[in-house]
Amino acid sequence: MFDMISGLFSGNALSVLVKTSGAALTLLVVIPALMKLFLVTVDEGSAAIRTRNGKPIIRKVKGSADDRGEVVVLRPGTHAAFPIFNWYRMVDVRARSTDLPARSLTGDGGHQHFVHASYDWRPIVSGHDLRVLELDVVNPKERSGNIVGAALRDLVHGLEGGTLPTNAELSARIVGACADQVQRDCGIELLSVMVTGDALTDGYLLSQAITPGGTTGTTPDDWDPTIPTVFASRLTSVG
Repeated sequence: MFDMISGLFSGNALSVLVKTSGAALTLLVVIPALMKLFLVTVDEGSAAIRTRNGKPIIRKVKGSADDRGEVVVLRPGTHAAFPIFNWYRMVDVRARSTDLPARSLTGDGGHQHFVHASYDWRPIVSGHDLRVLELDVVNPKERSGNIVGAALRDLVHGLEGGTLPTNAELSARIVGACADQVQRDCGIELLSVMVTGDALTDGYLLSQAITPGGTTGTTPDDWDPTIPTVFASRLTSVG
């Protein structure tokens, strides 16, 4: 037994052991490390932007009317990489939701709506749109929120009656009104707009409660002058 063990560490046996160990180390460690170094894997829900010295590489597109150019974008999958020249920065392109500030909006007939709304959006995976997202807009949510909020305000200002349309109708109208501007200015796709809370403001409720006959200004024959006082005492904060 001793002769067998000592024979493994002598002469040709030791040389074979070293070569075998080196080959195994190369297969298990060196080659995977090189593949990882020269390959970039982009996961689903992400995109990679090619960079140099930490800054995205901008390409000028011939025949394009936009002077801002495009960035080099890698979609999900495995791509060859040359780290000596280029590196890649991952960008999350999954859909997300952003809340708009609660606002008091006035309809066409003077009805006031205290509106809580949010909008769903996602970055557009193209060289031009991600160029806008990464370089021209520090916070795309702020600019897109202003655009969507303005479209919501304009839409509500043209509505009659004391209630808002259903979310399906309201979302389609707002998206149709401002989706192109959101894509052009922010590099994102506007998916939908949802009103998560809607109530008439206290001022309108109070005026309805203390005015005989509601907004008509006429007094019905069976109107009890004590009813408005009861209504006013039972009002609570809405929204």
